[in-house]
Amino acid sequence: MATLPALSNSLFFVRKPLQRTSFLANRPIITSLSISSWPKLRRTCCQYEPTAGVKENLGRVRKTLSDFTSLNYWVVRDYYRLVDSVNAFEPQIQKLSDEQLTAKTQEFRLRLRKGETLADIQAEAFAVVREAARRKLSMRHFDVQIIGGAVLHDGSIAEMKTGEGKTLVSTLAAYLNALTGEGVHVVTVNDYLAQRDAEWMGRVHRFLGLSVGLIQRGMNAQERRSNYRCDITYTNNSELGFDYLRDNLAGNSEQLVMRWPRPFHFAIVDEVDSVLIDEGRNPLLISGEASKDAARYPVAAKVAELLVQGIHYKVELKDNSVELTEEGIALAEMALETNDLWDENDPWARFVMNALKAKEFYRRDVQYIVRDGKALIINELTGRVEEKRRWSEGIHQAVEAKEGLKIQADSVVVAQITYQSLFKLYPKLSGMTGTAKTEEKEFLKMFQMPVIEVPTNLPNIRKDLPIQAFATARGKWEHVRQEVEQMFRQGRPVLVGSTSVENSEHLSALLKEWNVPHNVLNARPKYAAREAEIVAQAGRKHAITLSTNMAGRGTDIILGGNPKMLAKEIIEDSLLSFLTREPPNVEHDREVLPKIKVGSSSLALLAKTALMAKYVCKSEGKGWTFQKAKSFISEAVEMSQSYNLNELEKLSNEESEMYPLGPTVALAHASVLKDCEEHCFCEGSEVKRLGGLHVIGTSLHESRRIDNQLRGRAGRQGDPGSTRFMVSLQDEMFQKFNFDTEWAVKLISKITNDEDIPIEGDAIVKQLLALQINAEKYFFGIRKSLVEFDEVLEVQRKHVYDLRQLILTGDTESCSQHIFQYMQAVVDEIVLGNVDPLKHPSNWNLSKLLKDFTAIGGKLLDESFEGVSVNTLVSSLGQLHDLSSIDIVNFSLPNLPTPPNAFRGIRRKSSSLRRWLAICSDDLIRNGRYRVASNLLRKYLGDYLIASYLNVVEESGYDETHLKEIERAVLVKTLDCFWRDHLINMNRLSSAVNVRSFGHRNPLEEYKIDGCRFFISMLSATRRLTVESLMQYWTSPMESQELFVS
Repeated sequence: MATLPALSNSLFFVRKPLQRTSFLANRPIITSLSISSWPKLRRTCCQYEPTAGVKENLGRVRKTLSDFTSLNYWVVRDYYRLVDSVNAFEPQIQKLSDEQLTAKTQEFRLRLRKGETLADIQAEAFAVVREAARRKLSMRHFDVQIIGGAVLHDGSIAEMKTGEGKTLVSTLAAYLNALTGEGVHVVTVNDYLAQRDAEWMGRVHRFLGLSVGLIQRGMNAQERRSNYRCDITYTNNSELGFDYLRDNLAGNSEQLVMRWPRPFHFAIVDEVDSVLIDEGRNPLLISGEASKDAARYPVAAKVAELLVQGIHYKVELKDNSVELTEEGIALAEMALETNDLWDENDPWARFVMNALKAKEFYRRDVQYIVRDGKALIINELTGRVEEKRRWSEGIHQAVEAKEGLKIQADSVVVAQITYQSLFKLYPKLSGMTGTAKTEEKEFLKMFQMPVIEVPTNLPNIRKDLPIQAFATARGKWEHVRQEVEQMFRQGRPVLVGSTSVENSEHLSALLKEWNVPHNVLNARPKYAAREAEIVAQAGRKHAITLSTNMAGRGTDIILGGNPKMLAKEIIEDSLLSFLTREPPNVEHDREVLPKIKVGSSSLALLAKTALMAKYVCKSEGKGWTFQKAKSFISEAVEMSQSYNLNELEKLSNEESEMYPLGPTVALAHASVLKDCEEHCFCEGSEVKRLGGLHVIGTSLHESRRIDNQLRGRAGRQGDPGSTRFMVSLQDEMFQKFNFDTEWAVKLISKITNDEDIPIEGDAIVKQLLALQINAEKYFFGIRKSLVEFDEVLEVQRKHVYDLRQLILTGDTESCSQHIFQYMQAVVDEIVLGNVDPLKHPSNWNLSKLLKDFTAIGGKLLDESFEGVSVNTLVSSLGQLHDLSSIDIVNFSLPNLPTPPNAFRGIRRKSSSLRRWLAICSDDLIRNGRYRVASNLLRKYLGDYLIASYLNVVEESGYDETHLKEIERAVLVKTLDCFWRDHLINMNRLSSAVNVRSFGHRNPLEEYKIDGCRFFISMLSATRRLTVESLMQYWTSPMESQELFVS
């Protein structure tokens, strides 16, 4: 968890109590527009302009009318009543001291305990957060940001354009909902954003007295547990999902890290459309090793090289499927020397099909990169490497075989969940993004979350230029290069978005040939490690940035450069070589933009700091790692933002004999930051004059949202900017959806003999949008199907996981009750399978009943029922009609073994009575003349089994704690064992039911019916094995894990 540096560190001395005011506080504070100015602003940006074209003015009028008549307009207008209330509280909140402002948190919590609701304190709480942000971050929430916070609190999705401050908006809803003490999760799309937001926005929450946690990859269980216990926890979606799955694989309650029994309360999901829609097709899986056929993958890869597409197999790009032809099957069988690829004893079909998929659909530097002898997946939506993720069902092994890498073990699914199912576990869920309106129907249908468009603080003046289409990829890339070169000569910053590492590096090679300096941002380590630095400079004059989707989300490109990031870079460049001798763990390309020149006072402070760093490290022998040195600088930067200049000067000069390196670095950073802010402001003004950031998209994505995300990098907060998309008819999307491009090629050839000339206009735009809409519909169908199928598994998963957590976190009595219920259920299944209440007991299958019953208890029941015959049992059941009354607590069938006297004490007697009432009230046995006899047989056998178990447990002499540990271990391990097998069966079933559609049967209905049958069988087998294992353990003790060897 990110914290301020400990000043007791050898390089940080103990500070005296100081006034906690930011040194930034004496700078101009950004203020919001007044409420009344928003409608005025909307009117201004829609006014008729005589100099504009008729078409453009008509478009403005239409947009104004559509805004006024939309439901969103009236919803936003209603939210302005809350804004009025927040603004009314602001003057009195501003008069409070820091201590009084912090005390407001306890006051709110006390009011909630007395019966007030969150709605009662919402306006005042928002005003408190606004004031805290002003004091700690020098950022005051605009009125439109107050609306955004209210939308989040209401459990809706706030659509806010790039640069409108979504991160700051989240503090409002997070603070308000954290007051209940049940925990709030702020979920981002990666570790970098989670850490940035926890450190940055966490300052507001910590100032107000809330605890802030951060979940990052590599944290141990104890760190995760303490961070989940905080009032507000920042994490990314995959860490959250895997923590939930791991908690449901835990062997005991000490291994749990989340807040059980209610780990979910309220979540704010950043980039919610990416998490719930784009990632919706990929379920989270935890796998276990099950390697048996590793040697088959390289052989299958060699066979795949022999097969030729179109002759030996057919490819369907849309759903990534391959189909072998008769010729392909014959050649594969001949190469593998087998008579049947689908032979159960020698199965090759799966390996050959996976090898063909790896050959056709999984391309190096597009879907994955090879690093350190491993094939690492590139997330196609974010452009980032996901080191811990592996493709399932043998695909990853097929890719490793194709690349000649070491084959890692085949995997079997141990636990799985989709993001849709995960986030449905939250009683209250909200999200924010810049692009969600096009998918509003899906959000409403799947999650009952409306999308509210929050108005921008300033009008958007970005120019979206017409799409250009090219016949060939060569022509497209040449025009991209020309446009980048043209913008570079003008001095405008350019962001070029590409869909893969391969494409970004191809364009990079083209630009290098023409000596155009540029930065590359993609999944390769040497680029990914400099992500923050590259993005910080992407808005500077002459900056050219070639990026995959890594720059599509969570990045804020500031015109003129990001002064905070640039200041930190200057500090690192000046000090890292003195703090550590260890080189950075990734290679760096040469600088493509000139360094910012700082003033003489900053240079003097940097020189002093470098000298002190050199002396301290020499005298104290500090052998710091490169990473530790960077962390130290980050702590010093955090310190510079928490104290004003006078306080930092005091700290750095007060006790110089202690070498206060930390405060000195903080002081230098504060001075450098001031210079950077001045430089970035001047350069930003010049870039705005030139036209702002120009964004070039090099292909259309399968969703309009992804394209809009890239467009949204330009024109932030009312800045000028422009965007242009260039596509070629050879792009993958056209091939994947079998789009007819012949008409376009003919059109180009009629106009000109040069196929590299672009075409643009309404016709091409309509065709391309139609293609994207079709693609969206197709993938929506896939997601909808996935959700519908997963809903079946979701109900089953919830039952199993709730049961599991009840076993792990419940007391010893609840654990015993589970075992008693299992024993009675097993007995019920045996009785129900062998009796018929409509027939006399002599016609029941009592011999099988006795055999099945004694098999459960092994030696324990064999001895007791050894002399019991079928006739004895029939006679005993016949005598029940002559009994006038029955002692149900100490009940025993006449002439049969009496259960051990184990039901001593009130709790055990009441437990026995409750089981009898449950037997009488259930409808497992049909009404008939002998229904009572059947129920009494169930009661007798259940009592005997439970009493025998209790008796043998007491005779073992073990203490209560050890007994319950054994019981919990057996319950959990048995459940896990069968649940794992059930997941495998359900995954196979989901693939198999599609074939049934050929028989005019609904695959989903078939999946529900068979899935329910599988689940009932799984629970039955779990209960039986649990009971048998416990009886076996106590009759012939062994190590509990040996029970599961078979």
